[in-house]
Amino acid sequence: MYDLICLSHLRWDFVFQRPQHLLSRCALERRVFFVEEPVFIDGPDELVVNLSREGVYVVVPNLTRGTADIQATQRALLRELVTTYDLNRYVLWYYTPMALPLGECLSPIAVVYDCMDQLAAFKGAPPELLDREKQLMEHADVVFTGGFSLFEAKKTLHQNVHAFPSSVDVPHFAAGRRMQDDPADVKHIPRPRLGFFGVIDERMDLSLVAGVAQARPDWQLVMLGPVVKIHEDELPVAANIHYLGAKKYADLPRYISGWDVALMPFAKNESTQFISPTKTPEYLAAGKPVVSTSIRDVVRPYKSLGLVSIADTVEDFVAACEQALSTSPIQILRKADAFLADLSWDKTWSQMADHIEEAIQGKNPITLTRFSHTSQGTSAGNTSLPMAAGVR
Repeated sequence: MYDLICLSHLRWDFVFQRPQHLLSRCALERRVFFVEEPVFIDGPDELVVNLSREGVYVVVPNLTRGTADIQATQRALLRELVTTYDLNRYVLWYYTPMALPLGECLSPIAVVYDCMDQLAAFKGAPPELLDREKQLMEHADVVFTGGFSLFEAKKTLHQNVHAFPSSVDVPHFAAGRRMQDDPADVKHIPRPRLGFFGVIDERMDLSLVAGVAQARPDWQLVMLGPVVKIHEDELPVAANIHYLGAKKYADLPRYISGWDVALMPFAKNESTQFISPTKTPEYLAAGKPVVSTSIRDVVRPYKSLGLVSIADTVEDFVAACEQALSTSPIQILRKADAFLADLSWDKTWSQMADHIEEAIQGKNPITLTRFSHTSQGTSAGNTSLPMAAGVR
């Protein structure tokens, strides 16, 4: 039996995506501690730990503003976390190589690196990130990649790399196939609606969005998601472009149900070279025709299987959307269901867990048994837990 500590550059409550899908399933069998990046306060150093509704312990280091040695302070708090929760056997899971110095204070039974993105290609990436990733590859016992393109880029850097592209919770998004009442912020928007949900950042082809809106002013472009790392002044503005902000994961099917076409207008740049958009199978599960730019992990397998239309120019993107609007929903559903039949986050996590246990047994040859800790309140909601001194 083992617990899991995850060091992440993402916030648990930011966008419900790959880490949340995987680690919430992991939390059904063991304690999972999701350690976020620090926040800075005027009070003393401490860890704030809350149990999420998914059963994951979300750990936020609160550091005194002006702390001289941020990494040393975080390491001390992590050691206190290990002591407070009696973490004797645990796997250390990384989402960012930049957290490698923090993990040096820990003694895991195995190290996992889930490389979901090529972070070094993102806007504002630290210059030392590539060197840190090289070091992390040397420490890791097993490496997962968020897509096949990333797998091809990383497979020669480690002896135990496995591709796990984006999966989907089919029942959740299949609710989008049933026409539902429009949310309040959509009721005024006429049809046809062409929608996107996800983070709006440097990966978005804003000129393409503007061009489509201008070419077809009768189409309504509905954009859901937070704007990150770009200024809102950079967003194209038109009467038929609607930025509705971030939405809860639970509410996405209701929004999608009112769309006529689902969009993935990604830019073709360094930050999108290795992405494997989770929204691709999610759109398909919702029964919507999908139009995307030629992202490698979308072209293969989705375009190859006739599941997604691909276009890069405004003219071609408009033409692809027109065709999608005239396509029979029955044809879309039949193809989508055949592809999605063998795809789920449950299956993805189960296969990952097998690789982790193999790695553990390779280092520590003992028999591992999965267990349930439902008695610890995996559905208790966001509850503050009693902690030792310095932790609350």
